[in-house]
Amino acid sequence: MPHRSMSYARRALALATAALLLAACSSSVVRETPSSSASQRIVSKPKYGATARVQRGDTLYGVAFRNGIDFRDLATWNGIGAPYTIYPGQSLRLYPSSGKGAAATGTSSASTTAVRPKPPVVTAPPRPVAPPSVAPTNSGVSWRWPADGAVIGRFAAGDATKQGVDIAGSSGQSVRAAADGVVVYSGGGLVGYGELVIIKHNESWLSAYGHNRTRLVNEGQNVKAGQQIAEMGRSGASRDMLHFEIRYNGKPVDPQQYLPKR
Repeated sequence: MPHRSMSYARRALALATAALLLAACSSSVVRETPSSSASQRIVSKPKYGATARVQRGDTLYGVAFRNGIDFRDLATWNGIGAPYTIYPGQSLRLYPSSGKGAAATGTSSASTTAVRPKPPVVTAPPRPVAPPSVAPTNSGVSWRWPADGAVIGRFAAGDATKQGVDIAGSSGQSVRAAADGVVVYSGGGLVGYGELVIIKHNESWLSAYGHNRTRLVNEGQNVKAGQQIAEMGRSGASRDMLHFEIRYNGKPVDPQQYLPKR
C-alpha cells in the first residue's frame, strides 16, 4: 500500500507539472499576438495638449476626421470602446495619456503605479515607422468616381483647404459611393464641409463627400459602389460642386492617385 500511494503521488505531481507548462505556453501566445499585429499599423501623429469638445450631432468618426486622426487611435487615447459612443460636452484628448495625472485624480503615485501596468500595446512609446501621411500605392479598394463633372480643385499636400478634389456639377446631381462600405457619418456638423457623408471602406480607408444639397443615407447604413448617397449642392461652398476626399488612417491622400483615369 505505501508503494502504491507513492506511485499515485508521483503521477499527480507529473500531471500538475504538465498542466503548469501548458498554461505557461498558452499565456505566452496570447501576449505576443496583439503586440505583433499592432506594430503593423501606423499610429496617428498626436496633437499634444490639444483637445476636442464634442458638439451635438458629433460622432467619434466625425471628430477624428475633423482632426486628421485615425478613429481607432482617438478611441484608444480616450478609453472609448466600440460602438464608440460620445456625448455633447465631452472633452476628447487628441494625444495619448502621458501618465502625469496622478495628482489631479487624487490618487497617490504608489497606488497609480500598482494599478497602471498594462500590456505594452497601450503604453509602448512611438515606434520609428514611416510618417502617417505615407499611404500604399495600392489601397486594395476598387474606387470609382463619385460624380460626373470636371475637376476644378486638386489635392495639395499640407494645405488644409485642399485635402481632396472638387468636382463641378449642378444642383441635385447624383453623388455616388466611390466604393462599398458603411456610412459612419451623415450630417452637417463639420465646419467647411456643409452637408457631409463619410463612408468607411475598411479599417484603414475612408471617403468623404461634402457640400451636398441633400443626404440620402444614414449612419450605420451599408452602401455599394455606385449607389447614390446624396444630391450635389453648395452647402458650405460658393457654387454647386462635390468636395471628395480619400483618407488613409485618418490622413488625406490625393484621390486622383486612386481613382480610375479619365
